[in-house]
Amino acid sequence: MPKVNLPLDQRNIIITRSKEGILDIKKIFTSKGANVFDLPAISIGDPDDLNPLDEALNQINDFHWIIFSSSNGIKFVDKRLRYFNSSLKECSKKTKIAVVGEKTSKTLDDFGIKADFIPPEFVAESLIDNFPVSGYGLRVFVPRVQTGGRDLIADQFRMAGARVFEVAAYETRCPDSIPEETIDIISNRKVDAIIFSSGKTVVNAAFLLEKKLGKQWLDYFDQIKLLSIGPQTTKICNKIFGRVDSQAQKYTFEGLLDLAINIFS
Repeated sequence: MPKVNLPLDQRNIIITRSKEGILDIKKIFTSKGANVFDLPAISIGDPDDLNPLDEALNQINDFHWIIFSSSNGIKFVDKRLRYFNSSLKECSKKTKIAVVGEKTSKTLDDFGIKADFIPPEFVAESLIDNFPVSGYGLRVFVPRVQTGGRDLIADQFRMAGARVFEVAAYETRCPDSIPEETIDIISNRKVDAIIFSSGKTVVNAAFLLEKKLGKQWLDYFDQIKLLSIGPQTTKICNKIFGRVDSQAQKYTFEGLLDLAINIFS
Protein backbone atom coordinates (compact mmCIF):
# COMPACT_ATOMS: atom_id res chain seq x y z
CA MET A 1 0.00 0.00 0.00
CA PRO A 2 1.38 3.47 -0.81
CA LYS A 3 1.95 5.82 2.12
CA VAL A 4 -0.75 8.46 2.25
CA ASN A 5 0.04 12.11 3.02
CA LEU A 6 3.39 11.61 4.71
CA PRO A 7 5.32 14.57 3.27
CA LEU A 8 7.98 14.30 6.00
CA ASP A 9 8.46 10.54 5.61
CA GLN A 10 11.85 9.47 7.03
CA ARG A 11 12.95 13.06 7.66
CA ASN A 12 14.91 13.36 10.90
CA ILE A 13 13.82 16.52 12.71
CA ILE A 14 15.07 17.85 16.04
CA ILE A 15 12.66 19.91 18.13
CA THR A 16 14.00 22.28 20.79
CA ARG A 17 11.55 23.11 23.52
CA SER A 18 10.77 22.29 27.14
CA LYS A 19 10.56 18.59 28.00
CA GLU A 20 6.89 19.04 28.94
CA GLY A 21 6.10 20.93 25.76
CA ILE A 22 7.68 18.57 23.21
CA LEU A 23 5.07 15.78 23.44
CA ASP A 24 2.15 17.57 21.73
CA ILE A 25 4.41 19.05 19.08
CA LYS A 26 5.98 15.66 18.41
CA LYS A 27 2.57 14.25 17.48
CA ILE A 28 1.88 16.74 14.68
CA PHE A 29 5.29 16.07 13.08
CA THR A 30 5.21 12.27 13.44
CA SER A 31 1.68 12.28 11.94
CA LYS A 32 3.32 13.56 8.74
CA GLY A 33 5.98 10.82 8.78
CA ALA A 34 8.89 12.61 10.50
CA ASN A 35 11.27 10.94 12.94
CA VAL A 36 11.40 13.42 15.81
CA PHE A 37 14.33 13.77 18.19
CA ASP A 38 14.10 15.76 21.41
CA LEU A 39 16.47 18.51 22.38
CA PRO A 40 14.86 19.89 25.55
CA ALA A 41 16.51 23.31 25.65
CA ILE A 42 14.53 24.82 28.52
CA SER A 43 13.14 23.65 31.83
CA ILE A 44 10.35 25.68 33.34
CA GLY A 45 9.78 26.45 37.02
CA ASP A 46 8.92 29.12 39.58
CA PRO A 47 10.84 32.41 39.57
CA ASP A 48 13.66 32.81 42.11
CA ASP A 49 11.49 35.09 44.24
CA LEU A 50 7.70 34.60 44.44
CA ASN A 51 7.03 37.70 46.57
CA PRO A 52 6.50 40.19 43.67
CA LEU A 53 4.05 37.76 42.02
CA ASP A 54 2.21 37.24 45.30
CA GLU A 55 1.91 41.01 45.78
CA ALA A 56 0.42 41.40 42.30
CA LEU A 57 -1.98 38.48 42.80
CA ASN A 58 -3.08 39.98 46.09
CA GLN A 59 -4.55 42.91 44.12
CA ILE A 60 -5.51 41.03 40.96
CA ASN A 61 -9.14 42.20 41.04
CA ASP A 62 -7.97 45.84 40.98
CA PHE A 63 -6.36 45.48 37.53
CA HIS A 64 -8.26 46.49 34.40
CA TRP A 65 -6.34 44.05 32.20
CA ILE A 66 -4.01 41.06 32.50
CA ILE A 67 -1.83 40.54 29.41
CA PHE A 68 -0.38 37.08 28.83
CA SER A 69 2.29 36.61 26.18
CA SER A 70 2.86 32.90 26.87
CA SER A 71 1.06 29.74 27.95
CA ASN A 72 3.51 29.37 30.83
CA GLY A 73 2.42 32.74 32.22
CA ILE A 74 -1.18 31.48 32.35
CA LYS A 75 -0.22 28.16 33.94
CA PHE A 76 2.02 29.63 36.63
CA VAL A 77 -0.36 32.47 37.54
CA ASP A 78 -3.22 30.00 37.90
CA LYS A 79 -1.01 27.61 39.90
CA ARG A 80 -0.09 30.38 42.33
CA LEU A 81 -3.69 31.63 42.60
CA ARG A 82 -4.77 28.10 43.52
CA TYR A 83 -2.17 28.13 46.29
CA PHE A 84 -4.22 31.04 47.67
CA ASN A 85 -7.53 29.17 47.12
CA SER A 86 -8.48 31.19 44.05
CA SER A 87 -8.10 30.62 40.29
CA LEU A 88 -7.54 32.54 37.09
CA LYS A 89 -11.06 31.60 35.96
CA GLU A 90 -12.50 33.18 39.10
CA CYS A 91 -10.42 36.35 38.58
CA SER A 92 -11.39 36.57 34.89
CA LYS A 93 -14.96 37.42 35.96
CA LYS A 94 -13.73 40.83 37.16
CA THR A 95 -10.55 41.46 35.16
CA LYS A 96 -10.24 41.45 31.37
CA ILE A 97 -7.59 39.20 29.79
CA ALA A 98 -5.63 39.75 26.57
CA VAL A 99 -3.29 37.16 25.04
CA VAL A 100 -0.54 37.23 22.44
CA GLY A 101 -0.40 34.09 20.37
CA GLU A 102 -2.62 31.25 19.22
CA LYS A 103 -1.21 28.71 21.67
CA THR A 104 -1.59 31.17 24.55
CA SER A 105 -5.22 31.67 23.53
CA LYS A 106 -5.79 27.91 23.39
CA THR A 107 -4.24 27.47 26.85
CA LEU A 108 -6.66 30.08 28.19
CA ASP A 109 -9.53 28.15 26.54
CA ASP A 110 -8.28 24.98 28.25
CA PHE A 111 -8.75 26.79 31.59
CA GLY A 112 -12.35 27.54 30.60
CA ILE A 113 -11.66 31.24 30.00
CA LYS A 114 -12.44 33.23 26.85
CA ALA A 115 -9.90 35.95 26.08
CA ASP A 116 -11.34 39.48 25.96
CA PHE A 117 -8.82 40.43 23.28
CA ILE A 118 -6.65 38.45 20.85
CA PRO A 119 -4.66 40.52 18.33
CA PRO A 120 -4.99 39.69 14.61
CA GLU A 121 -1.31 38.64 14.44
CA PHE A 122 0.43 36.57 17.08
CA VAL A 123 3.12 39.09 18.04
CA ALA A 124 3.40 41.76 20.73
CA GLU A 125 3.42 44.57 18.15
CA SER A 126 -0.01 43.50 16.89
CA LEU A 127 -1.44 43.55 20.41
CA ILE A 128 -0.16 47.09 20.96
CA ASP A 129 -1.34 48.38 17.56
CA ASN A 130 -4.83 46.88 17.84
CA PHE A 131 -5.59 47.10 21.57
CA PRO A 132 -9.31 47.91 21.93
CA VAL A 133 -8.98 50.78 24.44
CA SER A 134 -6.52 53.57 25.20
CA GLY A 135 -3.81 52.62 27.67
CA TYR A 136 -4.20 55.93 29.50
CA GLY A 137 -5.14 55.43 33.15
CA LEU A 138 -5.27 51.63 32.95
CA ARG A 139 -3.87 49.35 35.64
CA VAL A 140 -2.25 46.52 33.67
CA PHE A 141 -0.78 43.29 35.02
CA VAL A 142 1.88 41.69 32.79
CA PRO A 143 3.06 38.30 34.14
CA ARG A 144 6.23 37.27 32.32
CA VAL A 145 9.32 35.11 32.28
CA GLN A 146 11.96 36.17 34.82
CA THR A 147 14.79 36.58 32.31
CA GLY A 148 15.08 36.84 28.55
CA GLY A 149 11.60 38.04 27.61
CA ARG A 150 10.75 41.22 25.73
CA ASP A 151 9.78 44.46 27.52
CA LEU A 152 7.87 45.84 24.55
CA ILE A 153 4.31 45.42 25.88
CA ALA A 154 5.03 46.87 29.32
CA ASP A 155 7.08 49.75 27.86
CA GLN A 156 4.41 50.71 25.31
CA PHE A 157 1.60 50.68 27.87
CA ARG A 158 3.67 52.82 30.24
CA MET A 159 4.27 55.30 27.41
CA ALA A 160 0.51 55.39 26.79
CA GLY A 161 -0.08 56.38 30.41
CA ALA A 162 -0.92 53.01 31.97
CA ARG A 163 0.26 51.87 35.38
CA VAL A 164 1.99 48.58 34.58
CA PHE A 165 2.77 45.82 37.05
CA GLU A 166 5.31 43.67 35.20
CA VAL A 167 6.14 40.64 37.35
CA ALA A 168 8.07 37.39 36.93
CA ALA A 169 5.57 34.52 37.05
CA TYR A 170 7.99 31.77 36.00
CA GLU A 171 11.55 31.18 34.86
CA THR A 172 13.02 29.14 32.02
CA ARG A 173 16.36 27.56 32.83
CA CYS A 174 18.89 25.55 30.84
CA PRO A 175 18.69 21.77 31.34
CA ASP A 176 21.85 19.78 32.18
CA SER A 177 22.12 17.52 29.15
CA ILE A 178 20.89 16.39 25.73
CA PRO A 179 19.42 12.90 25.10
CA GLU A 180 22.09 10.52 23.75
CA GLU A 181 20.03 9.53 20.69
CA THR A 182 19.86 13.20 19.67
CA ILE A 183 23.63 13.58 20.04
CA ASP A 184 24.14 10.37 18.02
CA ILE A 185 22.05 11.53 15.08
CA ILE A 186 23.84 14.91 15.03
CA SER A 187 27.27 13.23 15.25
CA ASN A 188 26.36 10.90 12.38
CA ARG A 189 25.17 13.87 10.29
CA LYS A 190 21.72 12.41 9.69
CA VAL A 191 19.61 15.40 10.76
CA ASP A 192 17.44 17.08 8.11
CA ALA A 193 16.20 20.03 10.18
CA ILE A 194 16.27 21.56 13.64
CA ILE A 195 13.32 23.60 14.83
CA PHE A 196 13.74 26.55 17.21
CA SER A 197 10.69 27.76 19.11
CA SER A 198 12.19 30.74 20.97
CA GLY A 199 15.37 32.76 21.30
CA LYS A 200 16.12 31.01 24.58
CA THR A 201 15.96 27.56 22.98
CA VAL A 202 18.59 28.74 20.46
CA VAL A 203 20.93 30.07 23.17
CA ASN A 204 20.53 27.06 25.48
CA ALA A 205 20.77 24.50 22.66
CA ALA A 206 24.04 26.12 21.51
CA PHE A 207 25.41 26.00 25.05
CA LEU A 208 24.47 22.31 25.49
CA LEU A 209 25.77 21.32 22.04
CA GLU A 210 29.13 22.97 22.62
CA LYS A 211 29.35 21.30 26.04
CA LYS A 212 28.73 17.88 24.40
CA LEU A 213 30.39 18.19 20.98
CA GLY A 214 33.21 20.64 21.73
CA LYS A 215 34.25 23.96 20.18
CA GLN A 216 33.69 22.70 16.62
CA TRP A 217 30.02 21.85 17.26
CA LEU A 218 28.82 24.21 14.51
CA ASP A 219 30.58 22.04 11.89
CA TYR A 220 27.89 19.39 12.41
CA PHE A 221 25.18 21.86 11.35
CA ASP A 222 26.41 22.91 7.90
CA GLN A 223 23.87 20.69 6.08
CA ILE A 224 20.99 20.99 8.58
CA LYS A 225 18.05 23.25 7.77
CA LEU A 226 17.50 25.75 10.59
CA LEU A 227 13.81 26.61 10.98
CA SER A 228 12.56 29.44 13.19
CA ILE A 229 9.11 30.10 14.68
CA GLY A 230 9.25 33.90 14.34
CA PRO A 231 11.21 37.16 14.04
CA GLN A 232 12.77 37.24 17.53
CA THR A 233 13.92 33.62 17.26
CA THR A 234 15.30 34.32 13.79
CA LYS A 235 17.30 37.25 15.15
CA ILE A 236 18.99 35.09 17.83
CA CYS A 237 19.51 32.25 15.32
CA ASN A 238 21.31 34.58 12.95
CA LYS A 239 23.49 35.79 15.81
CA ILE A 240 24.53 32.29 16.93
CA PHE A 241 24.44 30.24 13.71
CA GLY A 242 25.05 33.05 11.25
CA ARG A 243 21.95 32.00 9.30
CA VAL A 244 18.35 30.84 9.29
CA ASP A 245 17.08 28.77 6.38
CA SER A 246 13.44 29.66 6.80
CA GLN A 247 10.96 31.30 9.17
CA ALA A 248 7.36 30.21 9.72
CA GLN A 249 4.76 32.52 8.16
CA LYS A 250 2.38 31.75 11.01
CA TYR A 251 4.26 31.99 14.30
CA THR A 252 3.05 28.65 15.70
CA PHE A 253 4.18 25.03 15.63
CA GLU A 254 1.55 24.39 12.96
CA GLY A 255 3.26 27.15 11.00
CA LEU A 256 6.57 25.37 11.48
CA LEU A 257 5.01 22.10 10.31
CA ASP A 258 3.77 23.82 7.12
CA LEU A 259 7.25 25.28 6.65
CA ALA A 260 8.94 21.87 6.99
CA ILE A 261 6.46 20.30 4.56
CA ASN A 262 7.11 23.07 2.00
CA ILE A 263 10.87 22.59 2.29
CA PHE A 264 10.95 18.79 2.12
CA SER A 265 8.04 18.01 -0.22
